Amino acid sequence: MKHKPAGASAWLQATPFTLVFLVFLVLPLMLVAAVSFWKATDYELIPAFSLQNYIDVWSGCTNTADMCVTLKTYLSTFKFCFLVWLITLVIGFAVAYFLAFHIRSVGAQTLLFIICTVPFWTSNVIRMVSWVPLLGRNGVINQGLMGAGLIDSPIEWLLFSNFSVVVAFVHLYTMFMIVPIFNSMMRIDRALIEAARDCGASGWQTVWSVVVPLSRTGIIIGSIFVITIVMGDFVTIGVMGGQQIASVGKIIQVQTSYLQFPMAAANAVILLLITLMMIFGLTRLVDIRKEL
Repeated sequence: MKHKPAGASAWLQATPFTLVFLVFLVLPLMLVAAVSFWKATDYELIPAFSLQNYIDVWSGCTNTADMCVTLKTYLSTFKFCFLVWLITLVIGFAVAYFLAFHIRSVGAQTLLFIICTVPFWTSNVIRMVSWVPLLGRNGVINQGLMGAGLIDSPIEWLLFSNFSVVVAFVHLYTMFMIVPIFNSMMRIDRALIEAARDCGASGWQTVWSVVVPLSRTGIIIGSIFVITIVMGDFVTIGVMGGQQIASVGKIIQVQTSYLQFPMAAANAVILLLITLMMIFGLTRLVDIRKEL
């Protein structure tokens, strides 16, 4: 009686997941890439190969005297991406460190973790709208400051500004940084911490020389989550920016709403390539598959 190769069952088990991956990720991306080369008129889409959409995306960027719209939009998107990544990294690392090294009880860790996930029990839109009564012109913060006599008129930049967009991003996506960093910290051998202290290392030296290097995998994974989400986000920027702040995702959404599918697809392909390059650069810093 012949026995099937040991690897045959593994391939059979992986087949459903492979099909899902191909049908719901690879195939849609291929369709978007194909549409990005189509031509479009005011009345129809023409499935003919053309580079005009990509040319139109970067039109005006050869003029060194003034920055083109596309570059300005990408710079705005990169700005939000960097600020949100930095703030979520600091907050996420601090919260994860507190949970991993200062909370000894597993039950207390679980309870605090559940508290951290409470915002995820509601939709993103509800969480964004909840900032309006706080940051608005007649919101709680402005009314409190005016009531205390600290300001004479409402602060205008609290809402529908870059500030409110960053606040909403941090509120929405900090958890994506906390979870992987906490997971990495829980794998650190506590004997290493004790050894560093026995060698005379201060608390900051222990964190910088021991905890941070050993948490590198979690930091990279959390960074990938935050960067990929922020780069393509258009809902948060639209709601919290008062439809006044541009981003690449917002441009794609507007082009799609006006049925400019080939142009939107070209922008989506460019955004995807830039995001993949950023992710590739992050994965060069650590072998995620080896360390997970």
